[in-house]
Amino acid sequence: MINEILNHLWQSTAFAAAVAMACVALRRNSPRLRYWLWLAASMKFLVPFSLLVSMGARVQFPPDTPSLHAVTVQQISTYFAPVSALRAAAPAHVAFPWPVVLGAIWILGALFLLFRWFRRWRVMNLAARNATQLQLDCAVPVFSSSGTMEPGTFGIFRPVILLPDGIVDNLTPGQFEAVIAHELRHIRYRDNLTAALQMCVETLFWFHPAVWWIGAKLMDERERDCDEAVLRQGSRPGDYARSIVQVCETYTESPLACATGIGGSDLKKRIREIMTWRGSMPMTFRGKLALTAVTISAISVPFVIGVVRAQTLPPPPANSYEVVSIHPSGPGQTGRAGFSPGPHGGLQSRNTSVMDMLTWAYQIPDYRFVGAPGWTQSDHFDITLTPDKVEVAIGPETPMKELLAGIGRNQQRLLSVLRDRFGLIMRAETRELSIYALTQARGGANLSLDPAPGVSTSFRRTAPGRIEAVGAPIKMLANYLSMDLGRPVNDETGMTGQYDLKLEWTPEPAPSSDPALAGASGPAAGPSIFTALTEQLGLRLEPKKGPVQVYVIETIERPTEN
Repeated sequence: MINEILNHLWQSTAFAAAVAMACVALRRNSPRLRYWLWLAASMKFLVPFSLLVSMGARVQFPPDTPSLHAVTVQQISTYFAPVSALRAAAPAHVAFPWPVVLGAIWILGALFLLFRWFRRWRVMNLAARNATQLQLDCAVPVFSSSGTMEPGTFGIFRPVILLPDGIVDNLTPGQFEAVIAHELRHIRYRDNLTAALQMCVETLFWFHPAVWWIGAKLMDERERDCDEAVLRQGSRPGDYARSIVQVCETYTESPLACATGIGGSDLKKRIREIMTWRGSMPMTFRGKLALTAVTISAISVPFVIGVVRAQTLPPPPANSYEVVSIHPSGPGQTGRAGFSPGPHGGLQSRNTSVMDMLTWAYQIPDYRFVGAPGWTQSDHFDITLTPDKVEVAIGPETPMKELLAGIGRNQQRLLSVLRDRFGLIMRAETRELSIYALTQARGGANLSLDPAPGVSTSFRRTAPGRIEAVGAPIKMLANYLSMDLGRPVNDETGMTGQYDLKLEWTPEPAPSSDPALAGASGPAAGPSIFTALTEQLGLRLEPKKGPVQVYVIETIERPTEN
């Protein structure tokens, strides 16, 4: 969760920096255009790119579409991870609960801002309630208030103009019309609504300096736009500038950002710009085209990443289940019972970890699963599932073809359980990882060609550290070695025949969690698997780097017990 928040913050900050550069490039153009750009930078804090990625991930191509490889967007998509479901966190032993403390500080800051803005809104609301409506020829209601606040617009969906009592006597008719025109410009573009949205962003991200910087830029550009609109209507720059100065000297500024007034922004800079105003440059067609392309790219790139990632997801299971029972294994259980036939041709397992379920259901080794939390190996469960269609129970007399078909269907059902009850979401990627290359030793391979290839092929592990094969290709040997070594083994021997072989070695002792027992078994009595391969088969293993297809687990959570 922390990584997702940090990703969102740096993405939003980078987006704001890009907007700042665009506004510098467009400094001679309309201030309203720059206002919309700054508003987009503010709204980016409310819309994570990961949300667009998740929307794209819902797009699935037809099954016959050529597959896409996530490696093409692997590096960039790492920073645009899709929105994941809330998952139960694994218990961790930490010295200080930093997440709790930081969360409490964030809540206190947000509540403080809400309370302050609520108090200011009450002041404005009270002034509006006690105001008297003026009979003026204006598109919106105009009220006169007994307070000392500057002329401003109050209300988001049904805005009204609030004027302080006596302002008509303090301004000339031309100055008064300019003040009304200024407020009507705010109303036309619903500046109160966009200011309220910015206030929401400031409440949620009050700790981020860029949010307050964006808020100041929004105020500058909206006031600059209103000044320009008033001057375009024919007001004389000198009269308009004097009216602003007189209002700011006589009345107090509006206390609420979403109650826009005539003041605000840098007064000296505004007066200087009003007196030297020459009009904004129109946006050229090429500029509009470039701005449109950048806008579309900002939205479409995360969406396209989501679409590509969706095509790398494993296909949905072909078989499902009717009923499944999941319970955490008892503390006294030892060893794994593995997977065995369940009721009505279903499946059952005792004291099995989620990683064991993944490796059995997908029939791939655990090292090819990336990003799995620690509890997927430490926590164990008892599972019993009943298939959606009643099948004949598998027994000793079941023909091999039917046995393999039944196991395949139950593997699909277990995938359904992992998806529905464990919330599993993962995708395929190709990564450069450490592998072994199986090659011929210097003196050449020492293997016997099978005299009748294809007639009878078998490959079995007769004991720990011993495998025997009849009529087996070298690729099958490489697959078995990868399971023992926990690393992919690529067949680079160049040998295409089928061979009879026997390999014996001393397996490495399993690591002990008890330091007192570590190394107690003494040195290995026989050759290692590397030595045995060279001496007995004339083959060798060379460590190297190579492409490996892995499955990246994006979401998985502990199931509820039933």
